[in-house]
Amino acid sequence: MADVRRVTPPGLPRGLVRHHMEVTRIVAGAAGGRRLAVPPKGTRPTSDRVREALFSALEAGVGLHGARVLDLYAGSGALGFEALSRGAVLATMVEADRNAVGVLKRNAAIVALPGVDIRAGRVTQVLSTGSAEPYDLVMADPPYAVEGPELAVMLNALVDYGWTAPGSTVIVERATRAGAPDWPAALVPERSRRYGDTELHWASQVSVDTDSD
Repeated sequence: MADVRRVTPPGLPRGLVRHHMEVTRIVAGAAGGRRLAVPPKGTRPTSDRVREALFSALEAGVGLHGARVLDLYAGSGALGFEALSRGAVLATMVEADRNAVGVLKRNAAIVALPGVDIRAGRVTQVLSTGSAEPYDLVMADPPYAVEGPELAVMLNALVDYGWTAPGSTVIVERATRAGAPDWPAALVPERSRRYGDTELHWASQVSVDTDSD
């Protein structure tokens, strides 16, 4: 479970107070400690513990300074905002739920960091539009309802439509019982780390030689 409290961040409208809007927080960086509203339903925020472990590993490895980050199934945007707080220059956040998109926009105003790019729509539909420039880091925290076949379509779309390139890191958060994703050939699994009932699966993109003799 995420470390969420029924405290309303400054700047959120009173209507959200009446609906008992829960909050989480940015763990570290330029906006560390800032509270983020969490959509009331339909999303599953990454816990502070998992997020801190994830970003500690990222900063010890690939790094975040100057990174272009893609946050899929963004929900509150906690992953994308955390990346910006720690030095990323761009966080594109994709979310289909209308209420969650509204919360994302309010959180962006609260955090007040540059580089926020919010895309409203189903993840696979947004990915199918393609990207002019690849992202260094992709983080996907799909709802439990997103099962293996749909997840595989999303991962293939990242590669097929230019969202990733050789050297890109892709991290998928899933319930431990769900197991590892079915990675496409271009995304080579590196490791999986379990945190209670949550598991983070890491992969990196490699060049795939499509020529055959």
